[in-house]
Amino acid sequence: MSDTDPDEAAERPRGRAPWGVLALVLLAGLALIRNGSGETDAGPPQPASAAAADARTPARPTSTAAEPLPFSPAERVRVPAIQVDAPITQVGLDADGWVDAPPPEDPNLAGWFTGAVSPGENGTSVVVGHVDNLQGPAVFYGLGSLKKGNHVEVGREDGRTAVFEVYGIEVFDKAHFPGRKVYGPTGAPELRIITCGGGYSRQHGYDGNVVVFARLASVR
Repeated sequence: MSDTDPDEAAERPRGRAPWGVLALVLLAGLALIRNGSGETDAGPPQPASAAAADARTPARPTSTAAEPLPFSPAERVRVPAIQVDAPITQVGLDADGWVDAPPPEDPNLAGWFTGAVSPGENGTSVVVGHVDNLQGPAVFYGLGSLKKGNHVEVGREDGRTAVFEVYGIEVFDKAHFPGRKVYGPTGAPELRIITCGGGYSRQHGYDGNVVVFARLASVR
């Protein structure tokens, strides 16, 4: 599943800039997640153009946004607006240099990419998951229906929950994935949730990725 040992990942120094490593994969035109089945009849919801991330959005959603947290592995993700409540496993890069995804056999499982900061740290953390599998919808099937202002809650190993506020939802073509826009540092703790999206064909699978942009709003 993942080439990254969890204990080794936990010991590595934090504060690195993850987007450059990921961009080497994604800017070359590769998809983050390759295992969507596209077998459901209507297909997963796609983001509305009005939900696109606005570059003019302030670096923090409110003046009372929480301060960055120290490193702690992610354990669970909850997205109340789309009824997501799923455990998180750690994922790294696979043998081909792709960001790995959770095992497709478990439809209710997300993955935290250990090559990025942990959720709540200063920087951009990354959570991935399948949109579907051969049995039907999976954990992030409804991701494209989120709206600005929705919340994403990430439970951490240290017992804290980092609450992120969504400020954008977009679908990007695999061949033109904007690594800098998705992963670039903003000066604040941010979260990206990524799954498959766009059109689907049996020959090529999904032709894009749905990306949710969110910033740390509070900690509890």
